[in-house]
Amino acid sequence: MSIADSEFSRNFNGLYDPDLRRRSSVGVVIGIFLLLILLPIGVNIGPLYLSGTRLFLIVVIIPLAVNLIRGRYGPFIATDVLFALHFIWMSLALGVNNPDQAVQNAGATGADFLGSYLLGRACIRTRDDFLTLIRAIVALIIICLPFAVIEAVTGISPLIEMAGRIPFVSAPLDLSIDRRLGLERVQMGFEHPIHWGVFCSVGTAICLVGLQATLTFFSRVLLTVLICLSALLALSSGAILSVAVQIGLILWAAVFRSNPKRWLILLVVMTLCYGAVDLLSNRTPLRVFMSYATFSADSAYWRATIFEWGMVNVWAQPMWGLGLNDWVRPIWMHTASIDNFWLLSAMRYGIPGFAFLAGGYGYAVWRIGMRSLREDDALWPLRRAWVFCFVGLTLALATVHVWGTLHALVFFLFGSGMWLFPHKVAAVRQPKIWYVPERRLPKFSRANPVQYTQSLSVDYAGAEGHEMPARPGTLSS
Repeated sequence: MSIADSEFSRNFNGLYDPDLRRRSSVGVVIGIFLLLILLPIGVNIGPLYLSGTRLFLIVVIIPLAVNLIRGRYGPFIATDVLFALHFIWMSLALGVNNPDQAVQNAGATGADFLGSYLLGRACIRTRDDFLTLIRAIVALIIICLPFAVIEAVTGISPLIEMAGRIPFVSAPLDLSIDRRLGLERVQMGFEHPIHWGVFCSVGTAICLVGLQATLTFFSRVLLTVLICLSALLALSSGAILSVAVQIGLILWAAVFRSNPKRWLILLVVMTLCYGAVDLLSNRTPLRVFMSYATFSADSAYWRATIFEWGMVNVWAQPMWGLGLNDWVRPIWMHTASIDNFWLLSAMRYGIPGFAFLAGGYGYAVWRIGMRSLREDDALWPLRRAWVFCFVGLTLALATVHVWGTLHALVFFLFGSGMWLFPHKVAAVRQPKIWYVPERRLPKFSRANPVQYTQSLSVDYAGAEGHEMPARPGTLSS
C-alpha cells in the first residue's frame, strides 16, 4: 500500500469515528436543549402548559431511564436511586393531597426534574462533552446580553414579544414588575426575572475556572464580567447571591492556594461567624442573613417570616406534606408565594420527599468535591467549576423558587457533573498472553530456529492489543 493510500484510509476511517459521531450528537442535543430553555415557546393542552423543554424531556425520558438501568451511562450511584425515590414519593404525596391533579402535576414536574437530570447524565460523559456545554452556556449568555440591555431600558422583552405573535404558541407573561435602581428587571424568555438572573449566574465559575485550560486569563475575566452584568440586570437578590458566593470561593481558593486545609478553615470560620451572630445580635442568624441577601429590609423581613411559617407547616404535615394545597400563614400575608425552593419541597412533599432530594443532591456534591485530583490533572478545573457553581446555586435556591424551564436547567446541569463522580475501578486480571498451546509449538531446534520464531509470531498475533516480543527465547511467566 502506498503512502497516499494509507493517508486516505486514515482520513476515511476518521469520518466514521464513533467518538467523533458521539461528540457531534452531544453538541446538537445540548444546543437544542439550551435553545428551548431560552426560547419562550410552549403549548396549552387543556389545563396543562407544556413548554418546549418539557415536551422534549417527555419524549426522551423513557429511553434515558432504560439506558441508565442498562448501565449505558456508567455505574449506578446513590444519587440516581435517591432522585428516583424523590420522584416516587412526590407522586404519592400529590396522590394523597390532590388526587385529581396528581397525574398531571407529577408528570410535568417529573419530566422537568428527573428527565433533565437523566439528559445531563446521558449527554455529558467526558471532558470534551463538559467543555462543549460550558462554551454553549457562555456563548448564549453573551449573545443575549444586548437583548437584556434593551429590556432593562424599555421594559419590553423582545423574545416574549416575538413568541407571542406565533400562532398556536403560548409564551410566558411579560411581567411588569417594580423598577429597581431606575431599571426594569430583565425577564428575557423565562417565567420570571429571577430565573434569568439565576441562569446567568451559573456561568460565573464555569467560565472563570472551567475554561482556564482553553482561554487566557484576560479573556476569562472579560467574559465573566459580561456574564455577571447579565445576571445583575435581573435585579434579583438570589442571582446576586449566587454570583457573590462563587466569586468569594474563587478568591478564597486563590488566596489560600498553598494551604491544603483551606476548605476546612473556611468551614470553621463560617461556623464561628454563625455562633458570633447568634450570641451578639438581637436577631436570629437567619434574619441577619436575609437582611444582607435581599434588596430591602421589607423583603428580608418577608422572607424570614415565610421561612418561619413554612416550617410550621412542615412540622404540621411531616409525612405527606401539603401537596398543592394552600399553606397556613398570618392573615396579613396576602400572597401565597414561597421564595425558597428547598422549603417549598419540604412543605409540598413532606420530610421524606425533601430528604430524598437533598440527600441525593448533597451526596453528589460532597463526593465529587472530595474526589482526589492533582492540580495538574485536566479534570481538576472542571471539577472545581462545577462544585463552585452548585455551592452558589444551593444558597441561591434558599432565597428563590425555581419551576418550569429553570427547574429543568438546574437539574440538567447537576446531571452533567455526574461523570466526575469517583467510581471504584475493578481490577482486571490480565491474560497470560505469553502462553502458546503445546500442540502448536514445534520442538525447538538449533538447526532451524526460524520455524520456532515464525510459529510463535502467528500465535502471538492472536492476542489482540499486544505486541510481539523482540526475542521469543526471553519469554517467562
